[in-house]
Amino acid sequence: MFTNRYITRGVQSEIPVVLQIFMWDCISAVSEKDYLQIFRLSECNGKQKIVHEQEVPEYKREYLLAVPEPVNAKVYVIDDGAHCTMLLAEEY
Repeated sequence: MFTNRYITRGVQSEIPVVLQIFMWDCISAVSEKDYLQIFRLSECNGKQKIVHEQEVPEYKREYLLAVPEPVNAKVYVIDDGAHCTMLLAEEY
């Protein structure tokens, strides 16, 4: 799972590369992965808050990172078996 990785134009233009890499690393850290990973990005006291979730098996973890410009976005990572795509929720 999650081997051939792709990002959409929306992710490329709105999500800093450092956060993209961080989210890929978060997925790699999960032992049992669902085909759908959900990331909620928001600003919290000047820092980047990231909530990473999946439904089956249930998983939720929160992170707080120091970044120059926090982003507000909802990001999906979908694995269809052949490739894995990171996209903004509104691109779904």
